[in-house]
Amino acid sequence: MANGLALMPEQDVLQAAWMVTLPDHESTERFARILAEELKPGDLVTLSGGLGAGKTTLARALVRTLADEPELEVPSPTFTLMQVYDGPRCPIVHADFYRLSGGYELTELGWDEMTENAIALVEWPERADDALKPEHLDIRLDFAPGGQGRGRLAMLTGTGAFASRLQRMKAYRNLVERCGWSDAARHPMTGDASVIRSYERLVKPSGETALLMISPPRPVGPAVRRGKPYTTIAKLAESVNAFVAVDKGLRALGFSAPYIYGEDLEAGLLLIEDLGSEPVTNESGPIPERYAEATRILAQLHGQTLPQVLPVAGGIDHPIPPYDLEALLIEVELLLDWYVPHIIGTQLSGSARAEFVNLWTETLGEVLSAPVTWTLRDYHSPNLIWLPDRAGLQRVGLIDFQDAVLGSPAYDVASLLQDARVTVPPELELKLIGLYARDRKAADPAFDVSAFARAYAIMAGQRATKILGIFARLDRRDGKPHYLKHLPRIEAYLIRNLAHPALGKLKGWYENYLPRLVPYGDDVPPEA
Repeated sequence: MANGLALMPEQDVLQAAWMVTLPDHESTERFARILAEELKPGDLVTLSGGLGAGKTTLARALVRTLADEPELEVPSPTFTLMQVYDGPRCPIVHADFYRLSGGYELTELGWDEMTENAIALVEWPERADDALKPEHLDIRLDFAPGGQGRGRLAMLTGTGAFASRLQRMKAYRNLVERCGWSDAARHPMTGDASVIRSYERLVKPSGETALLMISPPRPVGPAVRRGKPYTTIAKLAESVNAFVAVDKGLRALGFSAPYIYGEDLEAGLLLIEDLGSEPVTNESGPIPERYAEATRILAQLHGQTLPQVLPVAGGIDHPIPPYDLEALLIEVELLLDWYVPHIIGTQLSGSARAEFVNLWTETLGEVLSAPVTWTLRDYHSPNLIWLPDRAGLQRVGLIDFQDAVLGSPAYDVASLLQDARVTVPPELELKLIGLYARDRKAADPAFDVSAFARAYAIMAGQRATKILGIFARLDRRDGKPHYLKHLPRIEAYLIRNLAHPALGKLKGWYENYLPRLVPYGDDVPPEA
């Protein structure tokens, strides 16, 4: 369906182009469905080309698809100038500017107000292009050579932010056609805490499903320390390569990470196995059997000698970054940057911040000097899927491990057993820590249970401190207030961890500077 995609600067505005062949009416309707999946409220699509080139035919197919009414009457708006249709997502405005003398006439028509939250399709846009926003998708239609007037060529040009969207659309079509999923319907899925990654569920007419991961390269953020952005310091994945590498590494070890059907690394698109959505929790909290299996996975993983560099594809490797002091410290400092001012409502002095950093540096020292393993980093209930049709440890499906680092084995155990989103009762936490220790000891008699217990308290305290800052940031910066309901649980975890002798000095700091972080005692509070 396509020839090439190119990015080119034009008056400092980014553009992308894609040539599509439409040999017949059926291909035009299929192409309209592809476009409709990509469009959203506020989008502008301009349709260019000479008389009889097929602008109205394509516009009609688009309107019917967007309105979800295959037999909808869609007359040409040549004389009415604009026609508005109701759609399930937003209104659709179909306009024809052939009779306009200039963009100034759009003001009288109330164009901006009418199209602000609508998808606008405009024929003959050149009659008023001085009044149209530069960020748009243009589709120029021409007769296909040798087609005797039947086929069409459509040149798509995305301008501004539409350039990257068009590039991703092209990459998506190539990916699903290559993998045999071109006939699948796309269904957006609710997002996680990530601001750059999203998912869609693809459903074939047969009912078979897969997941599309959309994870474009992470943009470089502002420098926050020694000329480096936060994401680099915290060792967060910069591209989808990290997911591919760790996924293949986990599958090679026999764990149930998603099978990857196909990938476009440059565009940040992966077509992966749909592991389903059966959780390891229920309305009452953790399901003990499922949490036990998830714990055993960590014991088995941590008992192996693991590579520190993993293959991605075609000679591309992914070195797993170290979970070093720099990363661990900038994470705990999120408490000072977001939780303290926005939740506690106070500001700390420079000396208090310095004392905090120095105490954490000292406390983390013993963990950093110990052996490391793969730390998946987000190993908790939202990223664990129960697979009852599989056997043994393969009954736990693993996702969201692209930020994996080389760190303490205690971190992921704490992430699971002090789950930020669901209350893990202290007695279950203790039981599963014992299960982990017994499995490790059985595989390696030299495993030091006491050292692990200290590391567990330290890494659980680090994680709770970090998450308090992250959830406050998700509320204040990213407009996601629902994360605040988890704060009482995480505060209780933190208080529990600070009671361990390994964090004795840090406990004094929290009591001195955060007196409103009141202990809940030994019990985790109920679900908020």
